[in-house]
Amino acid sequence: MMRPDVIELRKFYHTHLGQVVRRLLVRKIRKIWPDISNLRLLGLGYATPYMYPFRAEAERTLALMPAEQGIIHWPHDGPGLVGLAEDTELPLPDNSIDRVVWVHGLEFAETTDLVLQEIWRVLTSSGKLLVIVPVRRSIWSRMENTPFGYGHPYSDTQLRRILKSNMFTAGEVHGALYFPPSRLRLNLRAAQLLERIGEKWWAGFSGVRLIEAEKQIFAIPEQVQKKRRRRRPVIAPAARPISAAEAPNRMPCSKQG
Repeated sequence: MMRPDVIELRKFYHTHLGQVVRRLLVRKIRKIWPDISNLRLLGLGYATPYMYPFRAEAERTLALMPAEQGIIHWPHDGPGLVGLAEDTELPLPDNSIDRVVWVHGLEFAETTDLVLQEIWRVLTSSGKLLVIVPVRRSIWSRMENTPFGYGHPYSDTQLRRILKSNMFTAGEVHGALYFPPSRLRLNLRAAQLLERIGEKWWAGFSGVRLIEAEKQIFAIPEQVQKKRRRRRPVIAPAARPISAAEAPNRMPCSKQG
């Protein structure tokens, strides 16, 4: 399944549109997880743009990116906290993570059940997973000028079904990105207003969905019980700067990008 590589993802989050998307989704994540003090946070897929606000309060923060996507050093202002790993073989002990945020991942997963079972394995008994995924039939899933226009989009029913079948209890579904994925400055200036209106009146017409799921512990999936060889993560080299030719719409890089 075609997916954007890590350079394309980084370039998107350095554009005006990408920075607006990041701010709006971080606000949503903060509503769902208002306090993660002393918890261990793992980002999967390409979650690093959404993890900066939580670094100061989480006990530990780590990001793992899939081999077919590639990785870039993160954070920019310190030692690397990102590694390369197969989605189905996370190099982490059982019951070692309290919160997982999965962005630009589920829609590209070829073995979805195996990935979710691996996430289940590394979560603690009270662990929670937050999935951010493009919505089926939304304009965001049909336009390829953002990373949300690639992969397999999901409906709310499909999200709940796949989580339930892999030992998760799905919680409330939240919508986000109610404005069109246009890079026009007028559209970006109106994004926050459109987001507030959309949350109140157009709940079913968001571009992405955020769904929190809690680990069930009354049974253990058969695949999780099997002993598998663990792979050590490969730490990414320092990121090279993006040139003007590579990112013509790039804004000055913020510490949160």
